[in-house]
Amino acid sequence: MSKLIYIADDEIVSRHMIRSFLEMEGFTVRCFENGDLLYETFINKKCDLIVLDAIMPGNDGFIIGKKIRQISDLPIIMLTGQTSDENYVLGISIGFDAYLTKPINRAKLIAHVRVLLAKSEAGYSAEPTFMIDAPDIMSCADVTVSISKYSVHCNQEEMKLTKNEFKLLAFMLRHQDRVVTRDELLTEIWGYEADIGTRAIDDAVKRLRKKLADANSRLRIKSVWGVGFKVGVKD
Repeated sequence: MSKLIYIADDEIVSRHMIRSFLEMEGFTVRCFENGDLLYETFINKKCDLIVLDAIMPGNDGFIIGKKIRQISDLPIIMLTGQTSDENYVLGISIGFDAYLTKPINRAKLIAHVRVLLAKSEAGYSAEPTFMIDAPDIMSCADVTVSISKYSVHCNQEEMKLTKNEFKLLAFMLRHQDRVVTRDELLTEIWGYEADIGTRAIDDAVKRLRKKLADANSRLRIKSVWGVGFKVGVKD
C-alpha cells in the first residue's frame, strides 16, 4: 500500500514541485496551502510522513510541528529558505527528523523520505534493548507502565503519550533507583549522540512532566543539575 504524505507550503510552485517529486516515486500525496489546514486534516486522518514549510500564514511550521509532535512520532521534514542555526536548533528541539533548505533538491528529499519511512516502520518492531530486558509491568507512585501493551495508566486512567514519551517514562521507571544521564537517553531512546540532541530531551521531559501534572500524578521527574534526571514521588 502506498505511503501517504502530507505537505504544507504556502508557495504554490514549491508545493507542486515537491508533490511531483514524491508522486514520481509512487507515494500518495496531499497538499495544503498552510499548516492549520494540514493539522485539521491530520487529526481526522493520519498519514505516514509530513513535510512542513517553516514560514506560512497562520501558525507557522514550528508551531504546527510542535502540535503534531505532542500526539504523534511520525517523521516530520522541515523546509526553509533560511540557513539559520537558531532555526535548526529549534526544529531539532521540537523533534523534527530532517531539515532541508530551498530550493529543494529532488535526490536529497527522496533520500530523506525513504530513510525516515524505513526507520519509522522499524521503530515499532525493533525496540530499544532496555524495553526487551525490562519487566513487562513497572510502577512508581500512582503510575503503571505496561511494555507489552505499550500503555501507561495513572490512577487507573490511561495516559496518552507519544512513542518517545512512553520510552522516556519506561526508561526512567526501569532505572528509578538512580540518576539517568542525558547521554543514556539520547542513545537508548533517540538512537544518536549529539550535543544538540539534549534540547530534544529537555523538550520531551517538559511535555511528559505536563502530562503527569495534568493527570494529577504524584510521580515527579526531577532534574539533577549537570547530570540528568531521576524519578521521585511528591510528598
